[in-house]
Amino acid sequence: MTSQFELSDDTPVYVISVAAQLSGMHPQTLRAYDRLGLVSPGRAAGRGRRYSLRDILILREVQRLSQEEGINLNGIKRILELELAERRSRMMVAEMHAEINQLRAELESTRAVAARLANLVRSRADGAALVPVRPGSPAPQPGPGTNLSPDPGQAVAAAGEIGPQPAGRGAGSS
Repeated sequence: MTSQFELSDDTPVYVISVAAQLSGMHPQTLRAYDRLGLVSPGRAAGRGRRYSLRDILILREVQRLSQEEGINLNGIKRILELELAERRSRMMVAEMHAEINQLRAELESTRAVAARLANLVRSRADGAALVPVRPGSPAPQPGPGTNLSPDPGQAVAAAGEIGPQPAGRGAGSS
């Protein structure tokens, strides 16, 4: 909600007498349904019940299930619980589908980058290894005796011969 004056279907605004009239029930019936946990309205500062539009629709459904379908209150309570669980499950599935789609897009992007890098490595005519360089630092130049073999195993072996650099003395340091 962007404003305190905007109302949603879940905003508790109706006092019990209005909710009873809108649902076609007696206020005492609404109190009983609250005690049974069929419809749990919000509460005002003075602890008075406040019903939302969604609560009124549920009350009408309770009345329909009871009168037209002949379902007892325990059965109606179970039906309402199952409907709520199903709504939550559908929302969770929708969130998971969105997350899966996002992960697929990220995977495709990663695969595209990997393919471009693989093509770059394959297209290197002189067999020089690709070396990551920090932005703004000069590219490292091969020194005397550096192995420029296209064999990755030899490149790893050559890197092992160089050994670790002291802190702050790596490529591009002054």
